[in-house]
Amino acid sequence: MSDLEEARAFFAKDRYATEVTGIVIEDVGEHYAKCSLKLDGRHLNAVGHVMGGVVYTMADLTFAISTNFRTERPTVTNVAQVSYLNSPEGDTLYSESKLLKDGHRICFYEIRIRDNTGKDIAIVSMNGYHI
Repeated sequence: MSDLEEARAFFAKDRYATEVTGIVIEDVGEHYAKCSLKLDGRHLNAVGHVMGGVVYTMADLTFAISTNFRTERPTVTNVAQVSYLNSPEGDTLYSESKLLKDGHRICFYEIRIRDNTGKDIAIVSMNGYHI
């Protein structure tokens, strides 16, 4: 089984993100993940824009994969800050993680969310605690 298949099987247990929201893991690596989400009507708020919680959920799953796939020290989110930049123009979102610091107890990632037109949708700073 490849790393990608193994990650998809493990994180399928995160049923809200994978089943309800529909996020797909596209790539995994050491301290890295990339996910996608094909947008549809269930992702829209009352005024017809993608709900902020969808963007946050995508960032949170990307962070979880980056910090918890193939590791002996589980990590939980300690602090998260979302900077919403734009509404998507495309029909698909992509999230990608970047490790900025990995210490003994604390890690810090930046999760960038873009749409399929290349437009930046959000930057999410996530601080994790290794338990």
